[in-house]
Amino acid sequence: MVKKYEYYYNSTPDFGLVRNNLIYTSLIAIDKKTFIQWYYNDSGYHKNQNEVVDPSKMEEKWKREVKFLSLMIENYPELVSNMIEFDHKERKIYHAIDGVDFWQQSLDANCSFDDILPDWQDQMLNIIKAHKKLGLYKFSMHPSSYFIVNGKLKSINYFFTYSSSEGPISIADHSSHISLNRQKEIRKHTDQLGIRWDDLQSLDLLERICWDSFRTNYPKIFIERVINELS
Repeated sequence: MVKKYEYYYNSTPDFGLVRNNLIYTSLIAIDKKTFIQWYYNDSGYHKNQNEVVDPSKMEEKWKREVKFLSLMIENYPELVSNMIEFDHKERKIYHAIDGVDFWQQSLDANCSFDDILPDWQDQMLNIIKAHKKLGLYKFSMHPSSYFIVNGKLKSINYFFTYSSSEGPISIADHSSHISLNRQKEIRKHTDQLGIRWDDLQSLDLLERICWDSFRTNYPKIFIERVINELS
């Protein structure tokens, strides 16, 4: 039986339906058992708010997703989503999931992350430690970048990842696919530090700024644990 898929949006109390991702097109099976990252700029999904319209940029993001997700699968298969397959021709990645993403589960139940998964902090820190051991700087760390499968967090979204051999990079070169709300949070910290978005910055500094910008998405105690781990 052929599975049926639909666009996947996050349903939020403040903004209603919002795109699950600003770069690729998110698809989910009707039975919520498969999620697809489709590296295609689908106008129907993005509703004329398309961030990445340059085909070469989309190709670059696809290659990063494949490269770094594959590296995680090779070294830490238990920490990433149970992948069904890479479809290189269609630029699709199929993930076996068990319901909507981690963030959406908390939104649907109107509860905290602790209520959804009591040990989520330790699990997420293990994923961050794995990135550090592999020399990866992953900047897409929103709680929607995780699914829960059999009680375990599974990490996706490696399109915004750099290896320690890359960089420095500028924020401006990536602002097209950073949400406006996230940009506001980032500016609070860059303005305080006197950092210009056009200037090249080290990956270590940008990683710290990135996590500071997520203080509105995660509890303070978790952010402090992350920063301590990255120090």
